[in-house]
Amino acid sequence: MRPGDHPEFFRFPAPEGRSRESSIVLDPNGRFFHEGQLVSHPGLVAALHQWIDRHPDDQRYILTNGYDWTYFTVEDAPYFVRAITSSGELELSDGSTEPFPESGYRIGEADALYCSVKGGRFEARFTPAAQTGLGPFLAEEEGGLVLRIGERRIRLPAGGAPGAR
Repeated sequence: MRPGDHPEFFRFPAPEGRSRESSIVLDPNGRFFHEGQLVSHPGLVAALHQWIDRHPDDQRYILTNGYDWTYFTVEDAPYFVRAITSSGELELSDGSTEPFPESGYRIGEADALYCSVKGGRFEARFTPAAQTGLGPFLAEEEGGLVLRIGERRIRLPAGGAPGAR
């Protein structure tokens, strides 16, 4: 049994002399910084993306590996859509894939497309490459843009063109 499996795990105090607050920041481009320095080790970057969660009590963003946890700052979205797979799924920054969600889309600054992921618990921002990769799935219907995923039609919110970044 890992400590994270204990029902009170997120209520345990920080180790002696430590804090649950960190200087780790996830920027709007999906890059992690610690004490102002870019985290560049590929294995650590991958792990940090996989450890993203929310604290069950206050819903603040945390990083947790099941053995310890810390708060961190998310400047935009906690997850990023990195690519569209050949089967029409979203490839996320934590290495997982998900089907296109039926709803929960929005257009943000600079026409960035966002969607709900992880069962609606989190928001993901499409990277420019992923947003461009939507091209084959986009169609104009009834004066608006839709994603055509197989037989599904997912209406996108009004705004700039998601594929034009």
